[in-house]
Amino acid sequence: MEKKIPKVFANKVEKNAGNNKEVFYSSKEVVKESDDRGPKMIKREKNINQKINDIFNSSRYVYKADVEITLKSGIVSKRIVGKNGNNLITIENELIPISDIIDIKHK
Repeated sequence: MEKKIPKVFANKVEKNAGNNKEVFYSSKEVVKESDDRGPKMIKREKNINQKINDIFNSSRYVYKADVEITLKSGIVSKRIVGKNGNNLITIENELIPISDIIDIKHK
């Protein structure tokens, strides 16, 4: 008892599907411009919240992190212990508003 099953329609692809050089996604790089060798890439700078989260999620952070913070008013060296809403908390119990931070990095 053999049933005949209809064949599946498959449209033929007649053009080259080599568009992977033109279409791509990267969260850390941005296309600046392109030339005959391909697109030129520049690194996208992380925002302040990403940098703070990287510091707290690093293996070097246990309960405190020595950081150098570039504020609107200047550069300060602090030991941060946590983050509370829109502020960083230092070991001296100071609050540093994240909106005032221009850059932050580990010492």
